[in-house]
Amino acid sequence: MSNNERPKDPQGAGMWQRDLRRRTFLRSAGLGFGSVALNLLLNKEAMAAPAAGDEGVLKELHFPPRAKRIIHLCMAGGPSQLESFDYKPRLKELDGQPFPESFTAGQQLAQLQNTPLKAFGPQAEFRKWGASGQEISELFPEIGGIADQICILRSLHTEQINHDPAHAFMNSGSIIKGRPSMGSWLLYGLGNATENLPGFVVMTSTSRCGGAQPISARQWSAGFLPSRFQGVQFQSRGAAVHYIGNPEGVCQSAQRQLIDEVNQLNRLANERYRDPELETRIAQYELAARMQTSIPELTDFSGETQETLDLYGVKQPGDGSFASNCLLARRLAERGVRMIQLYHRSWDHHGNLKSDMAIAARDVDRASAALVRDLQRLGMLDETIVIWGGEFGRTPMGQGNGRDHHILSMCAWVAGGGFRGGLTYGATDELGYRAVEDPVSVHDLHATLLRQFGVDHKRLTYRYQGRDFRLTDVSGEIVTEICQPS
Repeated sequence: MSNNERPKDPQGAGMWQRDLRRRTFLRSAGLGFGSVALNLLLNKEAMAAPAAGDEGVLKELHFPPRAKRIIHLCMAGGPSQLESFDYKPRLKELDGQPFPESFTAGQQLAQLQNTPLKAFGPQAEFRKWGASGQEISELFPEIGGIADQICILRSLHTEQINHDPAHAFMNSGSIIKGRPSMGSWLLYGLGNATENLPGFVVMTSTSRCGGAQPISARQWSAGFLPSRFQGVQFQSRGAAVHYIGNPEGVCQSAQRQLIDEVNQLNRLANERYRDPELETRIAQYELAARMQTSIPELTDFSGETQETLDLYGVKQPGDGSFASNCLLARRLAERGVRMIQLYHRSWDHHGNLKSDMAIAARDVDRASAALVRDLQRLGMLDETIVIWGGEFGRTPMGQGNGRDHHILSMCAWVAGGGFRGGLTYGATDELGYRAVEDPVSVHDLHATLLRQFGVDHKRLTYRYQGRDFRLTDVSGEIVTEICQPS
């Protein structure tokens, strides 16, 4: 049956299945076999060409950009700000005493609801670090050593008190499933800056202590954006990407022929349906082929000096540790990856806070500081944002010998990418319960991060279901005080 003789289907139902029937496949594939030799001759050029859709929608940036890439060190579980970056001597004085009701009346609490509330003093000592004199816990001596390079946000607050929605809110500005993550928005607006790797890469690690919370893949979802903008999870242990090599008996030229013919079919179908997911499939086949050579080179740490491995505290590259992931993140950044997220699952300390917090801090302290130092040494820090923080904070009230979830105060720090170093911004009340001076919402943080990429958060939008959506929804103010002058 010719195309002209094919029965019409006004609803479009079944058209996709008919077009991929066996005879259709053979007919369409036959048209392409004559071009195989030419494709092989052009293989080198095809492998080097950027994949379709790599360019972002913003042809001109809204502001002079300060950053080209971002590395988000996600402390999954909610690290306690009261043992890290927000010292409260008054809370120490009240340790074990009833927590003043004036702070908590009518407030949302998690598991402490309707229980006697007692003040729980800091379980770590603090000191001033660097020429800036920023107060940082002694649990984080290496981060203390870069105090003059980081900006500590003490007045950050969020809206979600449970882990998964709080992660979703921190990543996408919404708890509603199907919303794009920040990395996806960046790729959508700015495009992918690397031809041979995904533009948005995610890795995870886990501590030896308690407090490990599961991380859902929806945290790096592209949501309603085309799926080519979603994050790609690399494995932290062993091979970074599964099945990156060809199976036995399949040579590269044969694989190239298959990719070319499948993509030809996809292009023929896309001429008819104009489906963005078909465009994604074409681009991803090409990217996967290029990754067969780029991934082994990326994960080969043999060129790294022993001094660099020691700087990060890497004992064995690819051992699944946060340290190994941080070094791999630097290598990804060098190769142009736009967004890199490292989740370390170890911070949900409802009990055993003093001992488990110390273990979790040792897991990440050295490598977090090494990443900043290494980027600075390589001349990359000025164009790379490093952000460290969790999905929410912890209560100044005790939950046994731990702390509960808390949304009214939390801490994070940022470095590089045009942010001011040696600055502590904002403050909480004397007991660390609520942000009271220069409060910064998650939407404000997102707006400011986009600003450093040269993007106006109000103008990077996507039309979906009759509405223009954006990362910051209907909120968000740029926190100019933490940014270096342009």
